[in-house]
Amino acid sequence: MTELATPTQAADRPRRPAAPAPGRAARRPWPLSRAAVNGALLLAAVYTLLPLAWLLTAAAKNTPDLLGGNGLGLSNFHLGDNLHQLATTDGGIYFHWYLNSLLYAGVGAALCAFVCVCAGYAFEVYAFRGKEALFGLVLLGVLVPTTALALPMYLLASKVGLVNTFWAVFIPSLVNPFGVYLARVFCAGYVPGEVLEAARMDGAGELRTFWSIGLRMVMPGFVTVFLFQFTAIWNNFFLPLVMLSDSKLFPVSLGLYSWNSQTHSEPTYYPLVVTGSLLAVVPLVVAFVALQRHWKAGLTAGSVK
Repeated sequence: MTELATPTQAADRPRRPAAPAPGRAARRPWPLSRAAVNGALLLAAVYTLLPLAWLLTAAAKNTPDLLGGNGLGLSNFHLGDNLHQLATTDGGIYFHWYLNSLLYAGVGAALCAFVCVCAGYAFEVYAFRGKEALFGLVLLGVLVPTTALALPMYLLASKVGLVNTFWAVFIPSLVNPFGVYLARVFCAGYVPGEVLEAARMDGAGELRTFWSIGLRMVMPGFVTVFLFQFTAIWNNFFLPLVMLSDSKLFPVSLGLYSWNSQTHSEPTYYPLVVTGSLLAVVPLVVAFVALQRHWKAGLTAGSVK
């Protein structure tokens, strides 16, 4: 008689690989799959970082090096001279443009994000007549490109006498239909109705409930809309080009464009444009790095318990 194997002996026996199902061939690992993925990621990283690397090195070059194609060279650095010329050329107007862009983008994006959060909160929390039809108009506004609105906004601004003023660029930046859509999505996911109902039962009014509870819960959405709008306003070029003719009101994007258009006749502006472009990237990097801690999922986890 054959002896029955104990559980320990059965576990010690080597296991045979399971046979493939009938009609299915056994899959063999492709040896080049990992190398292909890593190579594609490496090419994408180089494609993304090479312009930034060129900007970092070219900002420290003088006019002969830039015109000679030595922008990526690691010698002949003149960053201090370029910054001095940037601060003194045309009476230091570059930093005036810089301040204009900070006002347009910083204040405009903050107010726009607040307006979008208020609108998204109202669309999500309250029920009123024609709500979905009105929200459909907001979504329709997302489909309209901003360049198509530049001429109508110019005609409207000319009617009220705002052309070539600070408000001609600042007021349109306060409206963002896509931001309203994002704010409603965030309010649906981050603002539980039970919490709002509990606040109302405790005697809080609607404004107090929104300011003390709703706005705090939807802060990740506020930051998201702010960063989207800040980037859009900072890089905005066509609207200031249409609205403004006074160089003292130019943002950085339009000011650098005006300098770049003079490089053919005055090559000395070329290092100023490159160095100014490098400084123009700094606020975007600082904004994303400083505000990324607010993007945390589960901000209201446990608030209903």
